[in-house]
Amino acid sequence: MTENIAPLPLRQRAVQAALGKIPFDRLLINANVIDMVTGEIREADIGITGNMIASVHPRGKFSQAENIDDLTGHYLSPGLIDTHVHIESSHLSPEKYAGIVVAQGTTTVFWDPHELANVLGVAGVKYAVESSRNLPLRVICAAPSSVPSTPGLEMSGADFKGQEMQTMLSWPEVAGVAEVMDMHGVINGSERMLEILEAGINSGKLIEGHARGLKDEQLQAYLAAGVTSDHELTSAEDALEKLRAGLTLQIRGSHPYLLPDIAAALQALPHLSSQITLCTDDVPPDHLLEKGGLIALIKLLISYGLRAEDVLRMATFNAAIRMQRADLGLIAAGRTADIIAFDSLENLHPHAVYVAGNCVAREGKLLFTPAAASGVTPLRDTMRLSALSADDFCLKIAGLTNGKARLRNIKGARFTQWSEVTVEVKDGVVQLPEGFSMIWVQHRHGRHDATPQMALLEGWGELRGAIATSYSHDSHNLVVLGRSPADMVVAANQLISSGGGMALSQNGTLLAKVDMPIAGMLSELPAEQLAEQFKNLRELSAQIADWEPPYRVFKAIEGTCLACNAGPHLTDLGLTDGGLREIVDPVLEIWPDKI
Repeated sequence: MTENIAPLPLRQRAVQAALGKIPFDRLLINANVIDMVTGEIREADIGITGNMIASVHPRGKFSQAENIDDLTGHYLSPGLIDTHVHIESSHLSPEKYAGIVVAQGTTTVFWDPHELANVLGVAGVKYAVESSRNLPLRVICAAPSSVPSTPGLEMSGADFKGQEMQTMLSWPEVAGVAEVMDMHGVINGSERMLEILEAGINSGKLIEGHARGLKDEQLQAYLAAGVTSDHELTSAEDALEKLRAGLTLQIRGSHPYLLPDIAAALQALPHLSSQITLCTDDVPPDHLLEKGGLIALIKLLISYGLRAEDVLRMATFNAAIRMQRADLGLIAAGRTADIIAFDSLENLHPHAVYVAGNCVAREGKLLFTPAAASGVTPLRDTMRLSALSADDFCLKIAGLTNGKARLRNIKGARFTQWSEVTVEVKDGVVQLPEGFSMIWVQHRHGRHDATPQMALLEGWGELRGAIATSYSHDSHNLVVLGRSPADMVVAANQLISSGGGMALSQNGTLLAKVDMPIAGMLSELPAEQLAEQFKNLRELSAQIADWEPPYRVFKAIEGTCLACNAGPHLTDLGLTDGGLREIVDPVLEIWPDKI
């Protein structure tokens, strides 16, 4: 559902209804309208004709309508707009995702399907577009620019350049270029990024950003290249610098530890800019069901001192401005009738949700089950790997059978750093030092010789088992963390045989799994069952890892290979330096035993 132009006959009928000459199709009465333009809360009735608002008028002025909904005491907001989301992180198909978020009040999302694209190429984006049709959720897609996110340092299932971008941007369902993660390529003018940005600029559509860690002249250069938004906020100071630079902020809920400081910084400003929007980015299935998507972020920001009216404006009117959708984001005549009736501004419980003039949800429950798009076949069999052996998980150093070696290693989670360690080698195998674990990555897309890559991890503790995933930003190769090859091979082979997902193993046996056979990232299970399995796997992972928020957390497993960010990361091509854009030899020095 991406339409934004009401046909002339409908508008003519709405004009007649607004003048009182014909009945409305639906009349919402006795509610309080949250005015996103003035900030007022005012008593008003709303007349709806077809899918659009025909009139917002004083209470009781009109009474003729086919349907009348009495919303006494409720507060009406436009439908919520999520300005940046990867639906794949819910591991749900679009219709199942819609069934959850629409009931929470989200009526529009801007989906960057670059997770699917990194596995399936343009076919993955086409699947995202086609599988999102005829849903109660308005799904607007972006054309992924990060396929892969870091060319030369990793290999995914496809390569997108200018031609692919032109193709996707020509589709009416695509509203812009998705987050531009190759910051180095933008700033240094790589041919690939110049082609992608040119395609975006020529299309006249949005260009979304990923400006993690950029500041000063690099941030200015990034904007000058054509990027106009960012959700990769790392601190309150970072958020303010980007807002002052002119970027549209997309405050995200996936990193909640940042929100108190960001909320405080915004409250200290002379006014709240219309360039502040909200997004979810990545939300796992159990959190989506239990806590909510965009509505959970809204409640958090209010709890940190921002006014409910201001936060709702960020998620509605500001978001519509960002999306260049003059038909959304406001309860006003001529706009699409996407409306939430909240019980109060304190609880923000969605009593009713209206999409295009129809009531689709009540009391947090959808009134029907969205159907999967007809004629769309989910794409499977993307784990193009043979079964592995325990020996595949033994770290070896070429030319060294017994002795010692000094190795580069990865230190930390999320914000990684280089470190070094001296290890002992026995019978050709590195003996893991105390306090260290290992990360292992293998290409799974069949595009090159899938030689496993390995590196030592410091700052993750000694893992008591193994954690494996085929959902690993952004190339989505097979990733395993652990210490014992016997555990690591069990988790890896489970994913190879099931078509992908996540798995835990311990003491040589499988501990938990979540199958994701569609592109190695989407499940076929009902949302409630998937959420239960995912939550169980996360909780059991504490038997393997000692989590230390905010950085060393379960969610960090999915981002360990994100080579576009500064610092060391392991990919399917080797140990990389995101700042220098190099693949680095982990071996610094070796000392063979004397015979």
